Formats: sequence, C-alpha cells, structure tokens
Amino acid sequence: MSNVKEVLAKSMEIEGAIGAALADYESGMCLGTAGGRSDFDLEVAAAGNSEVIRSKMKVMNALGLDDHIEDVLISLGKEYHLIFPQVGTSLFLYMAFDRKNANLAMARHKLGSLAKSLEV
Repeated sequence: MSNVKEVLAKSMEIEGAIGAALADYESGMCLGTAGGRSDFDLEVAAAGNSEVIRSKMKVMNALGLDDHIEDVLISLGKEYHLIFPQVGTSLFLYMAFDRKNANLAMARHKLGSLAKSLEV
C-alpha cells in the first residue's frame, strides 16, 4: 500500500471534499484517512459503510449475480457519500462531499480514477 497517503491526499483536492478513508469491509477497520471535521468521524463512517458493502454483496449473492460493485452513491440532504470497493480485495475507498460545493459527476470521475490508481 505504498501510495495510500498520496491517494487520500489527492482525493482531498476534489472540489467539495469533506473527508476520505481507505478501509477494509470485512473487518470494518480504517487503514487511513484524510480531511474530516470535528463532527464527522471518518473511522466511524468507514466502519459503517463496511456494512453497506457487505449487505449489497449478500443481496448480489442471493440473486446469483456474478459481478462486482463498481461504486455506491449515497445522496444525503447536504452531502454525497461515494464508496469505491477495490476489485479483488476487501478494501474500499470512501469519500464524503459537501453537496453545495461538489460537482457529483466530476467527483465520481476523479475519485474513480484515484481508486484505480491505488496500489494495494
């Protein structure tokens, strides 16, 4: 994971960024964070979003879908939350954005590129 800090730092350059985390959805453990706010605990957010990924994987399994999760978007009233699982691992890149300042399409594109560049 030689470039984790670099990827997390670059993710914070995306317009509207609140915080970013790399976590393991099997354990819920956070492996690194960048940004955040005093009222927004990135480690708790990453652990909670582990449940989102595990739930979706259970549904895919129950449906017999032979596929992978490309990304997950959660739209809140004031924020966007993006989750990018790393194919072939149990890791995922998670990021929260302020809706007022973020361009969702650009944020998704840039974060997707960063997620693909992550060396794990």
